[in-house]
Amino acid sequence: MFKHLLLPTDGSPLSARAIDQGLRLAQQLGAHASIVTVLEPLRAFNASSELLADVRESFEKSSREAADRTLQAAADQAAALGVPATTTVVTGSQPHRQIIEAAGEGGCDLIVMASHGRRGVSGLLVGSVTQKVLTHSSVPVLVIRGDER
Repeated sequence: MFKHLLLPTDGSPLSARAIDQGLRLAQQLGAHASIVTVLEPLRAFNASSELLADVRESFEKSSREAADRTLQAAADQAAALGVPATTTVVTGSQPHRQIIEAAGEGGCDLIVMASHGRRGVSGLLVGSVTQKVLTHSSVPVLVIRGDER
């Protein structure tokens, strides 16, 4: 069935739950897991170039450190389950596009990701990355839902 799962994570508790379930699925299927996190660039307006340079450097450093911790925890969990896994950090301003590109470049045949399950106006305003992946991906997507409805 599925041989290569893409597991995107943003480091949130819900995303960690999706990683857990995705890795367990990979274990049951004997599949490989590619775990990816997307770092978005700092968006800043009306700041001096000197201040912006310092803020950007600090932001990028702390974002990268958080991403590395998240990916290391997922890699450790995969190893404990005996699931072959790779981790990747990608950068882009549209995470849904980076996730879809990672699935295509990695030859993934299933994306397993989290969604808060917001509905109505809240869901429209949030602009869910998961919703955008569902809309634009040619790779099947398994959505791990949150408790919020």
